[in-house]
Amino acid sequence: MKKEIFETAEQKRLEENEKKPVPLELWGPYLSERQWGTVREDYSANGDAWNYFSHDQARSRAYRWGEDGIGGISDYSQNLCFALALWNHKDPILKERMFGLTNGEGNHGEDCKELYYYLDNTPTHSYMRMLYKYPQAAFPYEELVRINKQRGRADPEYELLDTGVFEHNKYFDVYIEYAKNDSTDIIIRITVINRGSDTAELTVMPTLWFRNYWSFHPDAVKPQMQRSANEFGQYISTHHPRIGSYYLYFQQPEDILLTENETNREKLYGIQNPHPYVKDAFHDVIVNGKTNLLESKTDGTKAAVVYRLKVRGFDTEEIYLRLSHTQVTGPPLEQPGKIFEHRIQEANEFGKCIAPVNADTDLDNIMRQAISGLFWSKQFYYYEIDEWLNGDKGYSPPPPERLLGRNNEWRFLYNRDIIFMPDTWEYPWYAAWDLAFHCIPAAFVDPGFAKHQMILLLREWYMNPMGQLPAYEWNFSDVNPPVHAWASLNIYRIEKTVHGRADVDFLKRVFQKLLINFTWWVNRKDKDGNNIFEGGFLGLDNIGVINRNEIPEGYTMEQVDGTSWMAMYALNMMDIALEIAKTDPTFEDVATKFYEHFVHISASLNETHLWNKEDEFFYDALVNPEGRLFPIQVRSIVGLTVLFGVSVISGETMSSLKDFERRTEWFKRDRKKKNRYLPNEERKEDKAVLLSLVSKEKLEKILRTMLDEKEFLAPGGIRALSKYHEKHPRHYSYADKSYDISYDPAESTTGMFGGNSNWRGPVWLPINFLLIKALKKYHQFYGDTFKMEYPTGSGNWLNLGEISHELAHRVISIFRKDVMGNRPVHHDHAEFYNRPENRDLILFYEYFHGDNSRGVGASHQTGWTALVAELINDHAWEWE
Repeated sequence: MKKEIFETAEQKRLEENEKKPVPLELWGPYLSERQWGTVREDYSANGDAWNYFSHDQARSRAYRWGEDGIGGISDYSQNLCFALALWNHKDPILKERMFGLTNGEGNHGEDCKELYYYLDNTPTHSYMRMLYKYPQAAFPYEELVRINKQRGRADPEYELLDTGVFEHNKYFDVYIEYAKNDSTDIIIRITVINRGSDTAELTVMPTLWFRNYWSFHPDAVKPQMQRSANEFGQYISTHHPRIGSYYLYFQQPEDILLTENETNREKLYGIQNPHPYVKDAFHDVIVNGKTNLLESKTDGTKAAVVYRLKVRGFDTEEIYLRLSHTQVTGPPLEQPGKIFEHRIQEANEFGKCIAPVNADTDLDNIMRQAISGLFWSKQFYYYEIDEWLNGDKGYSPPPPERLLGRNNEWRFLYNRDIIFMPDTWEYPWYAAWDLAFHCIPAAFVDPGFAKHQMILLLREWYMNPMGQLPAYEWNFSDVNPPVHAWASLNIYRIEKTVHGRADVDFLKRVFQKLLINFTWWVNRKDKDGNNIFEGGFLGLDNIGVINRNEIPEGYTMEQVDGTSWMAMYALNMMDIALEIAKTDPTFEDVATKFYEHFVHISASLNETHLWNKEDEFFYDALVNPEGRLFPIQVRSIVGLTVLFGVSVISGETMSSLKDFERRTEWFKRDRKKKNRYLPNEERKEDKAVLLSLVSKEKLEKILRTMLDEKEFLAPGGIRALSKYHEKHPRHYSYADKSYDISYDPAESTTGMFGGNSNWRGPVWLPINFLLIKALKKYHQFYGDTFKMEYPTGSGNWLNLGEISHELAHRVISIFRKDVMGNRPVHHDHAEFYNRPENRDLILFYEYFHGDNSRGVGASHQTGWTALVAELINDHAWEWE
């Protein structure tokens, strides 16, 4: 990263934000793409969130815990929201929110069936730009549901691009842009391009509304918005008791509509409404032609400005608006394009500074969109478990089953924050281990917010009293890999190296809470006290031949990855303590403690049956009630996680921390005297020490398998399950049940964990990222003294640093244009993405096909797939 980053206008805004208690802009892209179908909105007895609050209900029913919209923004407490609604004069409903299939409708679980792209977003949201593609033909809602329901798990998904509605370019490109004059004065530009040759009608409805809290809190003061006017034209004035007044100015529209953001009880429940001014009233006026319905309504809690466009073929129309906290006395939209020119120039300067010096245009574009998608995924998340379980005043109490149902053990949890979401539609809720990965690319551009996210997750209103971190809203008690010490350490290192700030206080603050979480792991997931850990599915969904969250009664599972994650956790804690100890010697003791804990874990792993000598690979083992072990001989990334447990302590660090040096020397001598396993290796010339969960001999054997294209090595990186199992599936029988596993390179062919994620063959970025960084760490110690054949059997020998670079190149190639101009990520729809207007558009999927790298799963997973931005910029900093 170049020094010029510190001189950009965006960086100066970031520095101002860092002075705040929460380093956050008041306004940002905090409005979700989907609030319906979430656990928060589910008050059913059986926990059927998808059916309790459906997409069809969403236009008529007030949300309880949040709001959603297309390309929208809100203040950080989501009191006031702005988003775009559209109507192509063919659809039966307004397009107010993204459509997708529920978990039961999709042949591979829930799936968004829309085309939209996050093109730009600076960290302070001074400039934001997204694109939505809207068909001119009727949107195929029913067709998408019907055909996907007919398909089985072995069939491909039926996508919007498969329906034919984008043929002959008969669609609109709708760009939504925001440029801030300041934090509370935002200019909005909506650009509509008719990509087809024929004139087409489009109704555009910029919409402003309040999140409804008054219906659920009878004593609350209801906010108000009303139609107003001055010498320069009409505008909407609003007042909210929490955020004060805001004003929406706009170019002259065909109409201005107001209603209430309140449930249409008559439509949903057959109960008479107290008035006709309900949430879905705009649908009646625009789509159903009830033009007189809102004629006399001049105030309310939801407003829309209506533009009825007839866009000629290949033509463009622009609409400008302005949302301001201050009442504008002069012309509110005088030369509005100027602020966009200014903010776009600033965004380009900032983007140029964070990209590598030698990056070409395509790499710049990939990195820019990955980072933009990451910052578009900052969402308002509100969920108070105690209140959710007990229900609201004035409403019937929720079914009693809920008190013993989902998340009932997390009554203390109170979340009301802006958090990175894995995917703004498919996963509009935070996930503990996803969040850790989000913070790595975020730390390059906004280390203050990255640190805030780690601190937030470890606070007492998230972490439970025993020390467990909440996994995700579908089951907060699930167990995700403990990667938060790793993330915190590397946020610190990125900020230190790239931004020149060594925030040791941040390390101290997270270290205290991580100690509690580490202790929870040791007490709960190492029940036998033998340093071999369990943990359940550990975020890897269907990676096991059996559901690792549902082990047969009486059986236990000794997990390689659970043990490896804990070894990595111990090393990360040791490294954090060593870094703090450079300025605070009192941390030397605890550094020693974690060093010794790592030694014990590595000894247990290497001295047990989990290593298969014949296959030269690590496998999980199932232990039956009689104590008999059944190795599960499936070659998956479970066996590769042992590579994550690696660290190098420099000779300089060792010599500067005398107590740590003395203690580790004694410990080493004692174990050698007793002929016990020791994971240390010392480099004679500079006294540097390598701590590795596996020996050099085992490392070589594991890498030989990992780097084999017939096994793990794919065109786009490392597969989650070896391709060996394509021709050699595994079959097991335990406790009178049969289980099978084979290589599935794309969508899941099982219903395990909802069936929308698959770890049995595809390429996943977070695991690849950890492997790439682990190889760099090994290379830091071994240098050119350790080389491997890459790929296995090729006769091409490279050191581990070079192999790390080659693996990163493979991952980046997923998104790169090839010689024909095709991106592997868009493999199945290359024709569409080769059209001139689409060539630079990129989707960042959840995971990628193990053979051809096409995108699979959630399509906006930036999210952890934004890690590709760090891989592109890898030479900008070096890990210590």
